[in-house]
Parts: sequence; C-alpha cells; structure tokens
Amino acid sequence: MNYVMSNDGTRIFYEKKGAGPAVILVAAAASDHNDTKRLGELLSEHFTVYNYDRRGRGSSMDTAPYAVEREIEDIDSLIQEAGGSAYVFGSSSGAVLALDAASRLGSSKVRKLFLYEPPFIIDDSREPVPAEYVQHLNALMAEHRRSDAVEYFMTAALGIPAEYVEFMKADPSWQVMEGMAHTLAYDGMIMGSTQSGQPLPTARWDVDVPVMVMTGENSGPVFHGAASALVDLLPQCEHRMLSGQDHSAVMMAPEVLAPEVSGFLQPSADQIPR
Repeated sequence: MNYVMSNDGTRIFYEKKGAGPAVILVAAAASDHNDTKRLGELLSEHFTVYNYDRRGRGSSMDTAPYAVEREIEDIDSLIQEAGGSAYVFGSSSGAVLALDAASRLGSSKVRKLFLYEPPFIIDDSREPVPAEYVQHLNALMAEHRRSDAVEYFMTAALGIPAEYVEFMKADPSWQVMEGMAHTLAYDGMIMGSTQSGQPLPTARWDVDVPVMVMTGENSGPVFHGAASALVDLLPQCEHRMLSGQDHSAVMMAPEVLAPEVSGFLQPSADQIPR
C-alpha cells in the first residue's frame, strides 16, 4: 500500500498506476478512490495516475480539527510525490477542492485542471443548500447518527426527494457512505457559500492555468449555469458538455469521460479508445 505523509502528519493512501505525466484524481463527497478507480485505469494508458483516498475515507487517516487547508496540503504532498507538478482532475465537490488547491499552490505545481460538474448553486434553478448545513451535519455526527447524516446530505445538498432516498438505503452503497458520513461536513466547508443561490465570489480563486469544466448533457440547469459562471470568472476556462451523460458519469460512464480528460490534459496523447 502506498502512503504519503501530509504536513500535519496524516497518512494519505493512494494507488499509483501507469506512466507519463502525473494526474491526481480528487473524489467527490461520500466517495473514495474506488469511485474513480475505473477512470484512473483508463487514464493510466497515457498518464501516471495518483488515485487517493481523501482524509477520513478508506485507507487514509484523519486528524482533528478539520480545515480545508489540510486537504490542500494533502494534494500538495501527492504532487511532491509525483515529482513536483501534476494535472488535477476533480469531481463534484472534489472539483471545488481541486480549484482551491490550484489557487493556493500555483501554476508551478498544478499545470491544468479538469473539473467535472462542480455543484455551485448560483441562481434559482434549484433550492440553495441550507445555511446551517455544516452545523446540522456535525450535530448529527455528535449523536452518532450516520445514516441520518447521509440522508440529510442526499436531500439538502443533492436535492434528491426523501421518498427516493428511502429506496436507496437498501443498496449496499448506503453502508459505505455511512462509513464516510463524518466527512460530509468537510465537503460542506469546501463548498462554503457557493451553494447559496448567489453569484460566485470573485476573489476566492486566483487560477491562471488552463481549466476545463465539463457537464453532462443530461444534467440539470444548475450544473450548466455553474460551469458558465466559472468560464466568466477564470481567465483560461472553457466549458464542454459530455454527450448523453449526467452527474454520475465518473462512476457510470468512465469510458466516455476518459478520452475527454486525456485529450484536454495532453492533446498530443493518442486518444483512449471509446
């Protein structure tokens, strides 16, 4: 098993596969390296892929108190392990963490960003996440109510109807998410005010590297609006849609997504077969 030691002494687990320029995969909320495993395998045909468990998940350790800065330091430690610079791919709230890392670490370390559906809520296309979202998650965890925390994440953050969530509880993946329930507040802190229905903060990110923000063709308007807002905000950002896909593409359609990631990060590479 491969580990790097982050600045605060937390051991971060990662899988390394392939050869070529380094790509670090940053998973979404309630996800670990297993959710990006197939995508990583496909990308490893052209890149050295570092697919890691974010702190508090899977085989990675956790150190209290949590701060977003600690997760940026985790990515920095992986970049150093990769030789000092890397491309970074992020999915959903992991895309926002990747954006934060690029802003903090600079272009000498993060060379390009590929962001799949950062879940900003910047208009009235859906209900905003409650202002007390993180506090409520922490309160549920203080009472050891892991299943209730996952349910609250599903309904309040993802906007899934409560009656549908009841059916989801029968799936084995629910127990996996329960095991990561304490990290849901971490992603809430990463998102901050960006799910409040207000415009994105203009001063949060200083990123001057090429950025691709991709949304699924079948995803809701909230994701396309978020992508357009990033294009307006960042100097080297473009938006493309992934044909026939939605927010689940990282797990459910990696064969469709991987050629897009590969082609943007290193256009000279032969495209991964579709």
